[in-house]
Amino acid sequence: MKAICVDDEPLAVEYTLSQCTLLPEIDEVKGFTDAQSALDWLRTHPAELALLDINMPETDGITLAFRIKELFPKIVIIFLTAYKEYAFDAYSVHPAGYLLKPVSQEKLAAEVRLACGQTQRSIPAHVRINTFGNFDVFVDNRPVSFKLAKSKEILAYLVDRQGSGVTRSEICAVIWENSLYDRRMQKQLDVYIRSLRESLLEYGIPEIMEMEKGVLRAKPETFVCDAYLFFSGDSDAINAYRGEYMSSYSWASMTEAILYWRTTN
Repeated sequence: MKAICVDDEPLAVEYTLSQCTLLPEIDEVKGFTDAQSALDWLRTHPAELALLDINMPETDGITLAFRIKELFPKIVIIFLTAYKEYAFDAYSVHPAGYLLKPVSQEKLAAEVRLACGQTQRSIPAHVRINTFGNFDVFVDNRPVSFKLAKSKEILAYLVDRQGSGVTRSEICAVIWENSLYDRRMQKQLDVYIRSLRESLLEYGIPEIMEMEKGVLRAKPETFVCDAYLFFSGDSDAINAYRGEYMSSYSWASMTEAILYWRTTN
């Protein structure tokens, strides 16, 4: 496929272009440091994928995405931004992905495959994760039982982050909102993470989560998830959504609102 990358920082454009050249899904990629140049180029060079920064002068990435969609309604939009707070506004343009900078090669590759509908449907449904309603994990249609409820919730939060890395302090801030991330909490969190890893190993699926230098993330390329299919435009997943997302967890309300918004607009 053909792709464009737009970011007002030249070094950011060069970095993203170098990442794109390593992706087998992308045959050609063009970089721009301003929105108007990108639009002018697209009018004579149609593309299937646009990787857009959001916080840009003159024309921001969300406005640019709307204008691109007017030219090519089926183009895939993925936002690459350093700001979490734009997430809700960004989903007004129905993007396929929202990645926080710095974006690793692995995360971008997974997002592009997912956005193009190649990852989720091509994975044998050995591991299936349901997020509509309650959060549950299945291995060959057998439900995974977690010894500790908080361990299961940690995995749920990693799945909600769609492959983005999460630090231990971030997990604490989300799951234990009013707790201080002190030494006692660190030890407690270690217990939950250790139990989570043991459960995944017990069911033969340790590969769905990775931990490196204290950063944890779910690996979307290793399982099928109803929410991921929804965001990739899968009609079956969209029709299956009934307004509830990870109902047991209050922190999931933001994603639930985005899912609802996309079903009503």
